[in-house]
Amino acid sequence: MPKYVLGIDVGTSGTKTILVDEERRVVASKTIEYPMETPRPGWTQQDPALWWDATIKTIRIVLERSGAKPEELVGVGFSGQMHGMVALDEKGEVVRPSILWNDQRTQSQCDEMTQACGGLDGLVSLTNNRMLTGYTGGKILWMKENEPENFARTRAVICPKDYIRYKLTGVIATDVADASGTGLFNVKERTWSDEAIEKVGLPRSLFQKAYESYETAGHVTAEAAALTGLPEGLPVTAGGGDAVIQTTGTGLVRQGILGVVIGTSGVVAMGLDGFKENPRGELQVFCNNAKHLWHAMGVTLAAGGSYRWFRDEMCKDMMKQAQEQGVDVYDLMSAEAATVQPGCGGLLFLPYLSGERCPYPDPAARGVFFGLGLEHGHAAMNRAVMEGVTFSLKQVAERIFAMDPDMKPEKIILSGGGAKSEVWRQMAADIFGLPVVTIAGSGEGGAYGAALVAGVGLGMWKDLVEAAGDPTEETRNLPEPETQKVYEKAYAVYDKLYPSLKACFDLDEALR
Repeated sequence: MPKYVLGIDVGTSGTKTILVDEERRVVASKTIEYPMETPRPGWTQQDPALWWDATIKTIRIVLERSGAKPEELVGVGFSGQMHGMVALDEKGEVVRPSILWNDQRTQSQCDEMTQACGGLDGLVSLTNNRMLTGYTGGKILWMKENEPENFARTRAVICPKDYIRYKLTGVIATDVADASGTGLFNVKERTWSDEAIEKVGLPRSLFQKAYESYETAGHVTAEAAALTGLPEGLPVTAGGGDAVIQTTGTGLVRQGILGVVIGTSGVVAMGLDGFKENPRGELQVFCNNAKHLWHAMGVTLAAGGSYRWFRDEMCKDMMKQAQEQGVDVYDLMSAEAATVQPGCGGLLFLPYLSGERCPYPDPAARGVFFGLGLEHGHAAMNRAVMEGVTFSLKQVAERIFAMDPDMKPEKIILSGGGAKSEVWRQMAADIFGLPVVTIAGSGEGGAYGAALVAGVGLGMWKDLVEAAGDPTEETRNLPEPETQKVYEKAYAVYDKLYPSLKACFDLDEALR
């Protein structure tokens, strides 16, 4: 009898459900998209009901398409957008829309919490991470200070994928990877930092049990079974935040292979064979998908999101053309970018459309086209956005390499929507100066990693190495020496732009 495991990724732009068999093949996949609210500049939120509705529908469609029988299902694994705050009342009902990972409203609360813990060094000594505006901790304090009635009703705070697991199982809990991204978790000990929570003045009762990602955290209830078509009692594992758990799906199960994800956000990550200190909290060091593993990463807030903005605002004619021709507009955009020489004749783009997290934790930062001249047109701006996103990811990678002089990367595994573009893959190889490969299954993102990690916990594979297998390379791009030289010069200028413009960003923030 065949065996299958479901992977569900509760993303920012949509929820994806996939079904994976024992050979790690994706048997069926379905994504349903939904909107994001921006009630004020820099604020982002979503109604969790959108996630649940998309989850129900995608599960049903995947089960129907695959033809899998209930007895062939081993269990469910989860991935999801990290750091979002889902506040639940005593009845388990949602108190307010979820404040998302890319929301920038909490800088003053983050500063308060940092000072309460004895400054940055004091906070990092408790959690191994700084308190970023995207993290869940600042959102909770923001609600306490700005929406006291909502805070008074709140009995538990969890992350987006935890809410969907709760809807499936009735169990309110989280996992060590998502808990790491609250800013109040002792990453070294893999448990909540009671000291940090007390110092910032939040009730310890708000923070739920944190399972390891592969552990079973509940079972499908009768009510959820009726809605989704899943069998009642099916095991549901804890899962993990997307930026962490998707690394298993892309084969990043040992130190030395750098993972770069060009999705809505940009993620640069490397698995750590053991715990490493995170001086000044420059990076994010989180718990990984097994008890003996950790994860170093830096996340930029608008990678593919910058390119999507360029598509929506600057490529309306191209979008119409793509619809008429029945092609993907990103293919047309990529083809246009290929007509421009690397370096775009000195045109550079800073992708800080939503502020920034890494390499610069600055909610006041904003997007910039620099070096724009009469010689630059639409195509040059198109390519400059791609290059600017890639330069920002290189800045993050350099900070990971600095953690350990012996951490020498062999290659980059590229995934996310940007990895579909041959132009972007070659660009990454030339800018990083490393081989860039894509592998089978990487296009499924966090859902694939969620399925593999769940499969380990449920006995389909013995460990993460066996689950990841020997990933099949789909593409490989090698650096071109002459293009590397062009990008080295461009990067030297790019690397100076943010420090030079920071004072202007601060003034602009005061005007908004």
